[in-house]
Amino acid sequence: MWLVAGHTDMRKGFDGLAAVAQSALDANPFCGHVFVFRGRRGDLIKLLWFDGQGMLLLAKRLERGRFIWPQASDGRVVLTPAQLSMLLEGIDWRMPVRTQVPELAA
Repeated sequence: MWLVAGHTDMRKGFDGLAAVAQSALDANPFCGHVFVFRGRRGDLIKLLWFDGQGMLLLAKRLERGRFIWPQASDGRVVLTPAQLSMLLEGIDWRMPVRTQVPELAA
């Protein structure tokens, strides 16, 4: 999963976001990776993914709050599936803290 650092024009669709992935990330948008883009206000993200048959474009807008977005010098950040899941829920995925440490049974 690749986060495109900074903000992206959310009026872009399949072709526009694929072009951003190619130019900003120097990545092939048809490689099967998920590319994640955020709008200027921070409450809207779009995910672009090629599944081998066609391009899939998903969008999510938070009714309250903002998506946590990194500052990256090279324009991209790699996420694990767990980090992407937290990002999509509006959770600060950069430094998650467990709420409870399980105790070992004696």
